[in-house]
Amino acid sequence: MKKIAILSYGAGNVASVQNALERLGVSAYISDNPSELMQADRLIFPGVGHATHAMQQIEQRGLNEVLKLFKRPLLGICLGMQLMGSQSEEGATQGLGLINFDVKQFNISAKVPHMGWNSIDISESPLLKGVPNGTYFYFVHSFYAQIATNTIATCEYEIPFAAAVSKDNYFGVQFHPEKSGEAGMEILRNFINL
Repeated sequence: MKKIAILSYGAGNVASVQNALERLGVSAYISDNPSELMQADRLIFPGVGHATHAMQQIEQRGLNEVLKLFKRPLLGICLGMQLMGSQSEEGATQGLGLINFDVKQFNISAKVPHMGWNSIDISESPLLKGVPNGTYFYFVHSFYAQIATNTIATCEYEIPFAAAVSKDNYFGVQFHPEKSGEAGMEILRNFINL
């Protein structure tokens, strides 16, 4: 039985992620204890809120080292994915630098935050296996990851942006799989089975 940990740092929607995993029949524990987290087979890094505050919480708790040293599959969700990048315009925040991309603020005529269901264009990736191109997922964000070499799915909200990224053992999704119905469950299932 794989040990699934959900990173708790005061800025993540941890309960809804845990509930989604339970619907898959997978038990997961929520922790901010570095040694507990390092023992996990899979680590989920959710996030809701402001990038600067979230990074401060991560650094104060010594969780930045956990995220950088974790060698098994790690999944960043929403802000969690954004913090895996190089830097964010949200508070001029330095990211963890796990994957090379920058996060920009939407400067568009459409309503911000980008909130609701939107389809994604998928590249080949084990995280997205069995998810048809054009599948709709649930998004809530005012900042976006620029498309870069590690982008594995894109979305368009007046401008194109990275909907999912991957490098080595690191994966990230801008949308909320835990709120995206069966397609989101498929992504969580794929992540557990990587």
